[in-house]
Amino acid sequence: MGNIRDIGIDVSTPAGEWDGNENCPFYGTLRVRGQIIEGKIVSAEGMTGSVVLERETTRYMPKYERYQKRTHRYSAHLPSCIGGVAVGDKVRIMECKPLSKTIKFCVIEKGVSE
Repeated sequence: MGNIRDIGIDVSTPAGEWDGNENCPFYGTLRVRGQIIEGKIVSAEGMTGSVVLERETTRYMPKYERYQKRTHRYSAHLPSCIGGVAVGDKVRIMECKPLSKTIKFCVIEKGVSE
């Protein structure tokens, strides 16, 4: 196991083993920057090392004087040192460089309370 890096924000240290992949913000060379988003995992199957999470927001519509619920879905890279997440878990993701066509975020913490 390599030395753990400081990623620049206050998150808990991952407890899992690192598999040597460079796309890890804690042990590899992946740099995280930009927005931090909290949400719930809705899909983790069919993809190795990535998850899809959903974030619900409410927005006020002045014309109708009502609130509208909106859902945003994000694909995120799941480092091996974090691992062990299941559908329904709350996680925190942070923006990183594009790792594929749809993955532009990386999971940095699991078990986040909203």
